[in-house]
Amino acid sequence: MASSEARTRQKKRQRTPNGGVRAALFLALFTCTLRCSECEKPSNIVLILADDQDVYLGGMTPMKKTKALIGDAGATFSNAFTATPLCCPSRSSILTGQYPHNHSVRNNSLDGNCSSPLWQKGPETTAFPVYLSKQHYQTFYAGKYLNQYGKKETGNVGYVPPGWDQWHALMGNSQYYNYTLSVNGKEEQHGDNYEKDYLTDLILNRSLHFLDDRSPQRPFFIMLSPPAPHSPWTAAPQYEKNFTDVKAPRDGSFDKPGKDKHWLLRQPSNPMPSTSLNFLDNAYRKRWQTLLSVDDMVEALVKKLEDLKELNNTYIFYTSDNGYHTGQFSLPIDKRQLYDFDIRIPLMVRGPGIKPQQTLPAPVLNIDLAPTFLDISGLNLSFVNMDGQSFLSQMAPELRNGTARPYFLVEYTGEGHLDPDPACPKLGPGLSQCFPDCVCEDAYNNTYACVRTLAEHNLQYCEFADTESFVEVYNLTSDPHQLENIVKKVDPTLLQAMNQRLIKLQSCEGDSCRATKI
Repeated sequence: MASSEARTRQKKRQRTPNGGVRAALFLALFTCTLRCSECEKPSNIVLILADDQDVYLGGMTPMKKTKALIGDAGATFSNAFTATPLCCPSRSSILTGQYPHNHSVRNNSLDGNCSSPLWQKGPETTAFPVYLSKQHYQTFYAGKYLNQYGKKETGNVGYVPPGWDQWHALMGNSQYYNYTLSVNGKEEQHGDNYEKDYLTDLILNRSLHFLDDRSPQRPFFIMLSPPAPHSPWTAAPQYEKNFTDVKAPRDGSFDKPGKDKHWLLRQPSNPMPSTSLNFLDNAYRKRWQTLLSVDDMVEALVKKLEDLKELNNTYIFYTSDNGYHTGQFSLPIDKRQLYDFDIRIPLMVRGPGIKPQQTLPAPVLNIDLAPTFLDISGLNLSFVNMDGQSFLSQMAPELRNGTARPYFLVEYTGEGHLDPDPACPKLGPGLSQCFPDCVCEDAYNNTYACVRTLAEHNLQYCEFADTESFVEVYNLTSDPHQLENIVKKVDPTLLQAMNQRLIKLQSCEGDSCRATKI
């Protein structure tokens, strides 16, 4: 009997591990689980969004470090466009992944829905940071947000948009000194001390602190929106003497009359007066000077990610909200027009799965940024209502399958003043941005929608919402500078087809905006 009980106890010991063995097994299982979770952790994302940086007129020339560290290390998109060439509606498109006709931000004014209560209660609640937060991303924002952000009518600086864990947003439009920030909903005043206040450097430094303080177990999203190269074009002290001999390029459509174009393009004096030429040359040079600090920002951020051993698991996007012009069709300085110099934007991306030294020709829009971020995060894109499409498949075909769009929409709602500009009384009401020399860059009826294709033909077809129902058509293969409006020379059947595509795109939403055949 005793012998039988002893044998039973021995069998139990053989079947049941002792405490040390159990601990070892638990540790091994925990370690395996931890390693698997690290392997499955979504990639980090960084978005650097410049303000008014063109690509058409050499706007990337000063960005040598950025081109080397992002473009050469990954993909450069040669056909990147904004859905609308103005700051607030463009940034709203970036945030929501929607065309302006769906997020309803029309221009930079409060009446144009820029950062308005209607925007805050509607489209902003489904902007991409909300989804990233649900995907357990740590989110950080610093710099310019929307032009009317922080104003009394929009909730003052105490209002922090949903989805952001750390919030360091500029009140109002771009400034380099003497500005107000909302720091997680609290007002923070800044002066004109370079070391403490220069906004480009400040938002970089705060992002570096965020990287030091974050939880390494969770992915992060960083969005940096420096003021450069937006006016007032205030360079850092060390760069104020750079590019002293640089002038705006004189080729292409520079100082050409706006023949056969919308009336707004026909009102500037041609040739331009010397005062306008001097003004735009000075602006062009100063814009480049401000960008040198952004170039430094990119370098410092990449180095920090490398030091933290996060660089290889981080997608870094560099782009702008819209393009810019300096003298094209005798318009001194601004954006807001339908031409390539205003709607083309820089776009470079590096990150996991993206082979270096790529130049990708397929068209990409700024409404595609949000779905691309969410695609990287692992979110099922069928759950979101966005007009754009992820372009991860173009950068890293091994990770995703996808198709390029054959057509896309560019739309803009003009902005003007009810009263005439006191400096330009002869021009009458309904105009805005009348500087220098009373050349107006915008008007209420500078309201247009364009359909653009790079697939079958490199064509642009645009209709204005004005009393003339003015139409502009360009063949950018034979006329890359859009000098000749060929509306009277084009086959009527092609015009009709483009018109039908435009009508459908103007009312599209979600999937219908991505249709391969329209």
